[in-house]
Amino acid sequence: MSSSRRWMALVVLLTGTLLPPLDFFIVNVALPAIRNDMHATPDVAQLVVSVYAAAYAVTLILGGRLGDLYGRKRAFMLGMLGFGMASALCGFAPSTNILVVGRLLQGVSAAVMAPQSLACIHALFPASEKNLALSLYGATFGIASVGGQLLGGVMVSTDAFGLGWRAIFLINLPVILCAMPAALALLRESRAERSERLDIPGAALLAGGLLMFIIPLIEGREHHWPWWCVALLALSVPLLVAFWHYENRLENAGRSPLVRPSLLLVPGLRRTMAATFFFYFLAPFFLTFAVYEQVGLGHGPLAASLAILPVGVGLLIGPLSSPYVARRLGSHAAGFGMGLEVCGLVLTAVLVNIGAPSWLPAPLLVIGVGQGIALPALVRLNVDKVDVRWAGLAAGLVSATLQVSAAVSVALVGGLFFAIAPDDRHPEAVRLAFAIAALAIAAALALAAVLCLRRRDHVVSLPS
Repeated sequence: MSSSRRWMALVVLLTGTLLPPLDFFIVNVALPAIRNDMHATPDVAQLVVSVYAAAYAVTLILGGRLGDLYGRKRAFMLGMLGFGMASALCGFAPSTNILVVGRLLQGVSAAVMAPQSLACIHALFPASEKNLALSLYGATFGIASVGGQLLGGVMVSTDAFGLGWRAIFLINLPVILCAMPAALALLRESRAERSERLDIPGAALLAGGLLMFIIPLIEGREHHWPWWCVALLALSVPLLVAFWHYENRLENAGRSPLVRPSLLLVPGLRRTMAATFFFYFLAPFFLTFAVYEQVGLGHGPLAASLAILPVGVGLLIGPLSSPYVARRLGSHAAGFGMGLEVCGLVLTAVLVNIGAPSWLPAPLLVIGVGQGIALPALVRLNVDKVDVRWAGLAAGLVSATLQVSAAVSVALVGGLFFAIAPDDRHPEAVRLAFAIAALAIAAALALAAVLCLRRRDHVVSLPS
């Protein structure tokens, strides 16, 4: 494939990168409007967010393997088609039950589509171009988190096209209608060299274990930790242990497991996967910042969406400067980016604590720049040591780790935040809670940076 065709294909692949996180964050902003229009109770409204996150997280590894086995172009296009149909179901949903089903299907379709982008980048681009391609990938992923909140605030506030909150789902349709023909024309098919059978029992064990782990973390605080949440958490441990032993047996027998345990037995890779987990503890920052803006400072939804823009600017600057940083710092680029994030978060906590919100754009910009530098560098640390034929598996592992981290961190940091500020009647408590949450996130990112900086290079050698 020529260089120009590769970059045109990248534009199409980045569409598949953009849509899943965009639809996660855009719904967060529109949730109050959905509740008011559909007269939804708080727990049902919470499902609109949580069912998407859970379905996305538990099927990402399966989605990556589907691309490896049956073709990444085919999986990408089928995932995008499914995402479009699920978006239409959400946009025209007559009830909250149908909306929740649509969100479930969106999450599953996104999990089939999203890993193919990273896997195709790994397979298509030579080493000389891969840094820039991964930097653009990181920029797209990061901007989606900020752009989703901003776009959601604008569309709901302006009642775009007279559709109200439904526009946030239906806007996906013209994007997908343009991207599908481009994907058909530009993407080259790639897959694992050997034809293998899909590990259905392993997929079921992993999905069950992760669902039992993630759903209580998402729903537990909302329902005051009932017995069934504790029971599900307890049951997730033996299921995940059974999954690991089953995958080991398959690999030792020379068969094709969903996840190859030998991949995770490399010390350097285990450390960077752990760093990936703690790296995405930034996820609850956006939620707590929105509450801080609206309750702690008394701003409206649109103003709160605009206030996060410095992070978005940083998420543009960071990935574009990432190739230069990578050339200068090599494998330490990820740790450097996380160090910037830690500085930005600590400064944010200090400014909030002393009551100087007008200075917040500066540390928010630093947070965005650090995130933009660290993400592509961290992705490359994980994926580059894996043979191209396992690119989908590695991409699915990275993406799944990020999503599980998001669910865990929202539960832990969000739980800390709302324990300090349990209602919206005390702005002072909200400001204190946000400052403490920022410091907790900074601690997790500092740990991730240490794990990256201590990493040793290893070459992953997998059984054929």
